[in-house]
Amino acid sequence: MDLPPAFYVPDGDGLDATALTIGPWDPGLQHAGPPAALLAREAERASGIPGGQTVRLAYDLLGPVPVGPVQVAARVLRPGRRIELVEATLTAGGRAAMRLTAWRMRSGAATAVSPPQRHPVGPEDAAPAEFSVFSEPVAYHRSLEWRLAAGSITAPGPAATWTRPLCALVEGEPITPLQHLLAMTDAASGISAELDWTEATFANVDLVVALFRPPAGEWLAMDATTTLGPAGAGQCGADLYDVEGRIGRSVASLFVEPR
Repeated sequence: MDLPPAFYVPDGDGLDATALTIGPWDPGLQHAGPPAALLAREAERASGIPGGQTVRLAYDLLGPVPVGPVQVAARVLRPGRRIELVEATLTAGGRAAMRLTAWRMRSGAATAVSPPQRHPVGPEDAAPAEFSVFSEPVAYHRSLEWRLAAGSITAPGPAATWTRPLCALVEGEPITPLQHLLAMTDAASGISAELDWTEATFANVDLVVALFRPPAGEWLAMDATTTLGPAGAGQCGADLYDVEGRIGRSVASLFVEPR
């Protein structure tokens, strides 16, 4: 199967989303993972701390992101030589669709390091896995190689997957481990779904990723659990890993309703 080389292709002052951004809910709308990665890229490009580390990324999903042209822009809200706060916004059709605020810190020598917490199942021991909920043959699920480390993608309940990128974020640029992490992590509520995709919508309205060290290497993992509340809200939390051990955690708020 021929796949686009990247999630996005440069187009003038903006970028054009390829079929690899298509999400599971509507073939005309993007999965939130690729735009999240794109905003992380833009925040780092606007940074005033060369070689710094991004330690917290908080996304607000302001509306659906159509598959098509998008523009991204960033500004430093709180400058500093050691710590800064950067804001990045993605617009589509003249409308702000997603916003990121990212705390970045200067990298330095550690005074103490906690012991690594490796995932009990590494990518070499995880089983190949595939999503069955996408209506299009070429969509977001084709952008990553998926390996199941725990649970099931097709059955309800907690699950853990390793992923490896199969495309670039922006054509002509190598995808970074942080960009890969953000492209992957928004799928945590998908792999750990507690409801049938055909009977209920459980879209997240935000995503917060907190990291105590930068991700490294080509294989990254998320170990995710979704919890449903009694009034149409849910929450998905995931521990995040690279092959050396745990690197942080994500949490997302879910809006839940019958289809």
